[in-house]
Amino acid sequence: MLNQTNLYHEIHEQPDILTRLLHDERATAEALAAEIRKRDICHVVIAARGTSDNAARYAKYLLGAANGLSVGLATPSLFTIYEQPPKFNHALVVGISQSGKSPDIVAVLAEARRQGALTAAITNIPDSDLAQTADFVLDLHAGQEKSVAATKTYTSELAAIALLSVALSGDDEMNRALAQIPQKVARVFSHEEHIAQVAERYRYMQACVTIGRGYNYATAFELSLKLKELTYTVVEPYSSADFLHGPVALVHHGFPVIVFAPSGKMLTEVKAFVETLQGREAEVMVISDDDAALAMGRVGLRLPAGVPEWLSPLTSIVPGQLFAMNLANTRGYDVDQPRGLRKVTETR
Repeated sequence: MLNQTNLYHEIHEQPDILTRLLHDERATAEALAAEIRKRDICHVVIAARGTSDNAARYAKYLLGAANGLSVGLATPSLFTIYEQPPKFNHALVVGISQSGKSPDIVAVLAEARRQGALTAAITNIPDSDLAQTADFVLDLHAGQEKSVAATKTYTSELAAIALLSVALSGDDEMNRALAQIPQKVARVFSHEEHIAQVAERYRYMQACVTIGRGYNYATAFELSLKLKELTYTVVEPYSSADFLHGPVALVHHGFPVIVFAPSGKMLTEVKAFVETLQGREAEVMVISDDDAALAMGRVGLRLPAGVPEWLSPLTSIVPGQLFAMNLANTRGYDVDQPRGLRKVTETR
């Protein structure tokens, strides 16, 4: 039974985990924010892989838009294989890793500390190698994640990034909105039956694209990864802008396109993009809280209302997680043990 799998339970644990993280890690986030201000840091470098790399994409948008920080992604092989690490100067260097074990991510933080840069780890294992290398540790509080496909650790990584952003901003409105996120995530589960029915429709889907813009560029990448891992479907993620610069040629009658379209500054642009897809007779799934956007899709997955755009990746990915899980189950796959994968992947 699907509801007896680890993946099912871990997806449904997310509201409680987010509540715990937002309470227990506030003091650490505020201490890290104070050190960032003290050192007058204006640039962040993030080292991550896989799902954590997708969380880093969210950080690029949020820390840039809300906190004025330029954010770049590290190139770990420069540290471990080429042995030619770049200079960090006055950057904050962050390692994001659920296990905290990957040698290449640890190597980036170790070099950053050697250079005297401020370092932080976002991890689910607070005594891991990564955590022991960092000046500050934001614990994900997710508990053991038994299913190979990461779900609860992804949303907790997003929440940790959001918590740091709020601590840096000191904005009361942002703080109130973040505090409501656990209950907003919980509301997604009221649509589970519909999502399971939608998965049946896509049983024989062999390829598709996922589209997100702005903050939800990260969401497109994360859903693409979950569909690859769990359903063995060929899925490519894009921003709507990048997709129009060539890849749109892929679209033909019935070609599946999954579009994230939460309310916010990007909504008008994304609606115009969906109109382009309609003109090419695509099979469009829209994930949104906006009635007009949902009506534009052949299939619609509803998001909870009242979530600001900067927090929407925390709710937007949950229907995607449920869709990927149900699609894998529909195809008879083991949702806890995708073929050829291990829970912890160590790279250099």
